[in-house]
Amino acid sequence: MMCAIRAAQRGRSVIVLDHARAPGEKIRISGGGRCNFTNIHAGPKSFLSGNPHFCKSALARFTPSDFIAMVDRHKITWHEKTLGQLFCDESAKDIIRMLLDEMQAAGAVLHLGTEIGNVEKTDTGFRVATSEGTYECQSLVIATGGKSIPKMGATGFAYRIAEQFGLALVETRPGLVPLTLDPLLLESLSALSGISAPAEIRHGKTAFREALLFTHRGLSGPAILQISSYWREGDEITVDIEPDIDLLAHLKAAKQANGRQSAQTALGDVLPKRLAQYLAERTGVTGNMADLSDKVLMRLAEAAQNWKIKPSGSEGYRTAEVTLGGIDTSTLDSRSMQAKAVAGLHFIGECVDVTGWLGGYNFQWAWASGFAAGESL
Repeated sequence: MMCAIRAAQRGRSVIVLDHARAPGEKIRISGGGRCNFTNIHAGPKSFLSGNPHFCKSALARFTPSDFIAMVDRHKITWHEKTLGQLFCDESAKDIIRMLLDEMQAAGAVLHLGTEIGNVEKTDTGFRVATSEGTYECQSLVIATGGKSIPKMGATGFAYRIAEQFGLALVETRPGLVPLTLDPLLLESLSALSGISAPAEIRHGKTAFREALLFTHRGLSGPAILQISSYWREGDEITVDIEPDIDLLAHLKAAKQANGRQSAQTALGDVLPKRLAQYLAERTGVTGNMADLSDKVLMRLAEAAQNWKIKPSGSEGYRTAEVTLGGIDTSTLDSRSMQAKAVAGLHFIGECVDVTGWLGGYNFQWAWASGFAAGESL
């Protein structure tokens, strides 16, 4: 829709073909129905790609401020949550209506419920066979996303078209996704299901500080979703619960203040009580605080703040918010999103090997890459 708006504004004749029955379905369900439509901090460092420089051009030419200006022009009220995340005050449907209104004003046409068949290269451009007839065009833009959330209609269509025209692909995998645990570990953590706590989750040199949520399948919450894009099967992650609190210092102070209380009770003053109980049992720390050495208290603090966990996998595309990998950026021009070897063929958005962090970054990439392609058509 963003690409169609910009191309139509520049005088091109534009038709958008969508197999869905309603426009912008992933917009509608995003942000709990309020659409986290951008992030004021969106920049190249917030994106994963085989080529970290590829996204710079598009992101610089259509910034969060540019999208905010469009939102303001349509009198859509919004607010900022944590970490630069911007949400609609009312409904994600406001963003969909805005894009549809912009398309209509520019003269772009939207065809919903349209199944795509064959795509062929012709002497003058492309021929696209659909369930409602055949279209011919000079330029063809593929904006069909990745494999995440298949119940919303997500498919690997973009990858099939890329391969048809000889473009290389980077291995795809679920991103921004909850992580699962092996049955034995999961069983030992079963009492923690539903507990949430502030945490820093680390993988190598990468770390995110947001909420951690224990689930009946494993680990979730924003911090886990963030680190999942960096995690690979077989890797270990480090969990630091309540990273802004010096737990060892707290336990030492509690020992001085009331030596007759248990370590579990002292830990429960700053951690969820079920989690405090689990950690005390896991480390075998029992008895009164007065009888515990600093070494034992350190062991208990480390169990919470240097907790090594090896996930067994992820919940997969079913719940993944994005698809990592995709069309190799080396095959595309970063200014126009056009395939270098196929004139007139463009790929934008999630199907390209550019994946943002959680929090509005992937929408900003959609707007920016769509605008970049629209500018060049």
